[in-house]
Amino acid sequence: MSVALDSASPGSTSPPDGAAPPAPPEIAAILVEAGVVTAEDVTYARRVQSRLASPRSLVLVLQDLGLITPVALRETLTRNRVKLRLGTLLLELGIITGPDLQAAVALQKEAPGRRIGEVLVDNHFITEDNLLKVLSAQLGLAYLELDRLPADRALLARFKPAWFTRHQAFPFRGPDGALLLAVGDPLAAEPAAEASRTIGETATPCLVRRHVLEQALKSMTSAAEGAGRLENEGAQVQAVQRIISEAIAQRASDIHIEPMSDRLRVRFRQDGVLVQHADFPLESARALTSRIKVLAGADIAERRRHQDGRMLFEHDGASLDLRVSFYSTIHGEKIVLRLLNNRSNLLDINDIGMSPRMVQRFRDDVLDVPSGVVLITGPTGSGKTTTLYGAINYLNSINTSIITAEDPVEYVINGINQCSINPKISITYEETLRHIVRQDPDVIVIGEIRDRFSADTAIQAALTGHKVLTTFHTEDSIGGLLRLLHMDIEAFLISSTVVSVLAQRLLRRVCPECRQDHVLTPDEIRRLGYQPREVTRLVFARGTGCSACRYLGYKGRLAVFELLILNEQVKDALIQRRTSYEIRRISMESTGLVSLLEDGIYKASEGLTSFEEIIRTLPRLARPRPLQELHRLQGVLR
Repeated sequence: MSVALDSASPGSTSPPDGAAPPAPPEIAAILVEAGVVTAEDVTYARRVQSRLASPRSLVLVLQDLGLITPVALRETLTRNRVKLRLGTLLLELGIITGPDLQAAVALQKEAPGRRIGEVLVDNHFITEDNLLKVLSAQLGLAYLELDRLPADRALLARFKPAWFTRHQAFPFRGPDGALLLAVGDPLAAEPAAEASRTIGETATPCLVRRHVLEQALKSMTSAAEGAGRLENEGAQVQAVQRIISEAIAQRASDIHIEPMSDRLRVRFRQDGVLVQHADFPLESARALTSRIKVLAGADIAERRRHQDGRMLFEHDGASLDLRVSFYSTIHGEKIVLRLLNNRSNLLDINDIGMSPRMVQRFRDDVLDVPSGVVLITGPTGSGKTTTLYGAINYLNSINTSIITAEDPVEYVINGINQCSINPKISITYEETLRHIVRQDPDVIVIGEIRDRFSADTAIQAALTGHKVLTTFHTEDSIGGLLRLLHMDIEAFLISSTVVSVLAQRLLRRVCPECRQDHVLTPDEIRRLGYQPREVTRLVFARGTGCSACRYLGYKGRLAVFELLILNEQVKDALIQRRTSYEIRRISMESTGLVSLLEDGIYKASEGLTSFEEIIRTLPRLARPRPLQELHRLQGVLR
């Protein structure tokens, strides 16, 4: 769905204190002109709007005050839709914010010819379905959720080929025989007027998803239809090469290639969030899949079962390891490629993002302890592997024997003995862990505790005087201990061997180029777990969007941590099978535990991340302590 350029100012509709009121917003002016509201009504609504604690559009204020009904608003907008501009419409209806529109307009200027609707959807300011539903409800246009537009050759032959691309419109017959016109710009009157004159009957504009309209337009010329197809082996090779190269250039961690009902969608995971990259014709899905299967060593003849594979990709003189997963869906095989970095660009343990006091305790009380199990926990994509390798790099010395069992080896480190699991040649976790203790290691690295066997191996190795580093999938540090208990590992064994549990998450970092202060509202303060009457002012940061961050407001990621060190009080609570709440309380009181939420709040107060990232990512299991106390616990004096 694409819509016309909006030249309206993207700023707030509320006048600043002491400033002259701006010209009436476009919808308000239309409502006054239509006699639905008076100029005095608009002036009164603007005064109310200026006194609201949270920003609210003027149109919504008019509705809240009962000065206009949704029905009257819709009827007025429907009659005057050709006078409207899409950005203004969405802004004044409260669907997007002023900064969103400002960023979209700036993005549009960088790519002349793109419509504002495309920019808003492609950059995730609003989903396409939500946009179409808003336009349908407010402009009185039908939104048809079709997967493909019917092609009436006799009807289409009445138009010149250039007409379709010039107007981005496609005529077709509805189920009742009525003449419908799928339009890219619902605010333009010319396509419907020309179609009506050409056919000799009224053409009713309607809304469809953008890719449905594009597919119909593309089918009008064989050249356009054939341009996107991968018709030979050379094109397949180039397409796969281009997708992976662009993912590397955009620092993506994963590539998702997904067959839909009408197209092949390619998305990249960047900074932990999936971002639309490109669409291919559905006809090219089988050719792309076969090419990737060949590279990954998978069975190209098998399309009904899930498969895994691995491939090496040469890029800028280095080999990049990609782990590939094929998943059978109702529309075909979905492919996910995980980009594994084996270039040895390790982070020093001091640079992974821990606060000064936490990193000192992690070095002194965890890594420098001669034996015991160190668990690094978090969900997939939380940065566990980076922290694990940073710890390995810290322990690596001429006097230390370090041996690993990993699936797969993601960083190659000189001086340690790394084993990559490969079940195809019987190098399994079970087989490797049986042999690993016979290699006379000082430090054993188990890539991940997956089951009771690997947990038992880690515990037994620690009991015989080895230091064991491993990762675990749990929500927080206390959850790591509880999951071991649920694996039927005895509590006294856990308390005797586990030295520390480090939980972590990755949050998107606010772009430093467009960062602005964000004073939290009382409701936002409450959602963090504070009482608004106790915390009257809390300032975080928020990115408005700029060319440096592709108008997302974020650039890069940072880690937040929760370091649990098992002292005698925590061990005793574990043996007594106390609740996670009690273990957490004891840890906070006796070891200075800072929760994931508290570390996130501390870093957000430093302007590094945003309120939205904290709410989206971090578990809120207990009420956070005051900010001043968090700065003290993190080793920062205020």
